[in-house]
Amino acid sequence: MPKRILIKGVPFDQVNRAEACDLILDYLKKEKQYFVTTPNPEFIVETMKNSDFKKVLEKADLSVADGIGILWASTYLSKLEQAKSRDFACSRAFYTLLQTLFTPKKIRKILPERVCGSDLFLDLCEKSSSKIFLLGAAPGVAEQTKYVLEKKFPSVKIVGTHAGTPQEKDEKVINNMINDSGAELLFVAYGSPRQEMWIDRNLSKMPKVKVAMGIGGSFDFVAGVQKRAPALFRKLGLEWLWRLIREPKRFKRIWNATGVFVGKIVKNKYD
Repeated sequence: MPKRILIKGVPFDQVNRAEACDLILDYLKKEKQYFVTTPNPEFIVETMKNSDFKKVLEKADLSVADGIGILWASTYLSKLEQAKSRDFACSRAFYTLLQTLFTPKKIRKILPERVCGSDLFLDLCEKSSSKIFLLGAAPGVAEQTKYVLEKKFPSVKIVGTHAGTPQEKDEKVINNMINDSGAELLFVAYGSPRQEMWIDRNLSKMPKVKVAMGIGGSFDFVAGVQKRAPALFRKLGLEWLWRLIREPKRFKRIWNATGVFVGKIVKNKYD
């Protein structure tokens, strides 16, 4: 098992993208059920006001760092013991934030790389021989995602799609649908924290499912509903800037994932 660190009590496994994919492929060969999460800075901010969500994330069998901010936080917090004062902690934070832009390799010593849920989703669809179910997103999006994936990966086995809702009143119908499909690998795209809470409540009710993973807006990207940031933006950790430019209405969410998150991490020693 990979080594695990905690950021504000949320677990992160020290794996890169290839290692995460291999672990999940191995999970699919076993009898136990596994829960995979992809926390980003927004998750951390949410857990500070939602203790139930934090408890769910603590249960993850595999938790990968989906955000350059998480890599930054792991590096900054590893150096925090050197901070003798709040001012020193703030200057250290500023220095490590600059490293994310100009010397990104230096913030990958604790967590090796950002493992984007959307990329991991595609890796698994390409490499897994297990039966897959796509749950969530807006009506019609999961079906379009299935169509795109089957063209891209002819060997992929998608046995069902459903938009549904994360509401508890709909869970029994969805559980029956997934069970009847024989799915072993379940991707849930209800957005966080709803998708993780849904998986936590329902995984045990779907005994054929070996691995369940929340993947946020991944169906939208694959189906072409939303356009992902260009590769250069993703490489530099500036995907948040791309989203802000394209969707100014997301300002509050982006601010939570950048400014609020950094402030909470810097306050860590002085809470």
